[in-house]
Amino acid sequence: MAAHYDVLIVGGGIAGLSLASALAGRCSVALVEAEQELAYHTSSRSARQLIPSYGPPVVQELTVRTLELIAARDAELPEPVLTPRSFMLIGTGDAVTAEASGHMRFITPAEALELCPALVPDTFTAAGLDTGSFGCNAPLLLADHQRRAVAAGVDIITGARVHSAQRVGSGWQVGAGMEAFEAGVMVNAAGAWADELAVISGVEKLGLQPYRRTAAIAAVERPLPEHSPMVAAADNTFYFRRDGDDVLLSPSETVPSGPEDAKPRPGDVERLVARLNQVTTLGITSVRRAWTGLRTEAADGVPVAGFDAEAPGFYWLAGQGGYGFQTSSAMAEFAAAQIMAGPGAAGGPDDAGPGYRTAQALAATRWSVRR
Repeated sequence: MAAHYDVLIVGGGIAGLSLASALAGRCSVALVEAEQELAYHTSSRSARQLIPSYGPPVVQELTVRTLELIAARDAELPEPVLTPRSFMLIGTGDAVTAEASGHMRFITPAEALELCPALVPDTFTAAGLDTGSFGCNAPLLLADHQRRAVAAGVDIITGARVHSAQRVGSGWQVGAGMEAFEAGVMVNAAGAWADELAVISGVEKLGLQPYRRTAAIAAVERPLPEHSPMVAAADNTFYFRRDGDDVLLSPSETVPSGPEDAKPRPGDVERLVARLNQVTTLGITSVRRAWTGLRTEAADGVPVAGFDAEAPGFYWLAGQGGYGFQTSSAMAEFAAAQIMAGPGAAGGPDDAGPGYRTAQALAATRWSVRR
């Protein structure tokens, strides 16, 4: 016997969990996750930094709104999700100029060295600083979304990989693990597996491409000061930030991959350690652990949110790329409003609340997929 819901969310990462909490109490919702635990893949492998100056304009808009929503929630939590932590770009003048946005101001190399004394002078000629950036306690944010969703009646089922899905009548029949579901709306929040889920569902793929991104925690001889900014090369070849007495670092690679449980490749972290030991005085001594996540993107680099115009009741919430956490609350707010309005509604959310400008920005990009 199939369980009946208004909305079935496929995917238990930050996209699916944030939408579940946004919809909770407004309709009946179930969330299914293929793995035995939630947020197993990319959402557990985040750099934990929310950067308003990072990404295309619509992503920056979504980031600003997400920060507003998380900050409002932080006021109710015993421990905050957000911690102020600036973000600094370094490189040549042309590279920094190309990557900087309205949320970032240019600073001199001398000012950059004051903020991060570990940088070696003369290894960069320009810098930009985003002081509106925040560190993000990703596990706490994920747990808060899960707690709010469950408290409001959302059913969460793990170890339930979708193996069948078809449009029947006015809704969807879905087989996931040993369970069967019927829902008016099926949300594709399957991350790197989003196109695979579309194929299973008889929906045309969007050509979403997963890309590898490796990171590691490394021990250092000279730890960064407590309030050091996160530092990234403007040519997208590395970033690093303080992690207690250690550092988190990444080679910032963007290598195409299939959907998989990605692992670091031999040499990637070792080459980065050698380079950082040349351009900083951190004195990296060992790598404590390393991991690789998948950042799944549409061809235009903009997150996909909207009903599929050719598959009634099939809602895409995918392609967040490396912007998953920093756009998550705004994306969930937008998607929940669309889903509650229904696929026949014209335009985005029609209220004039604080999220309206963000909704307009995203709706102008994607209201219905393949419209």
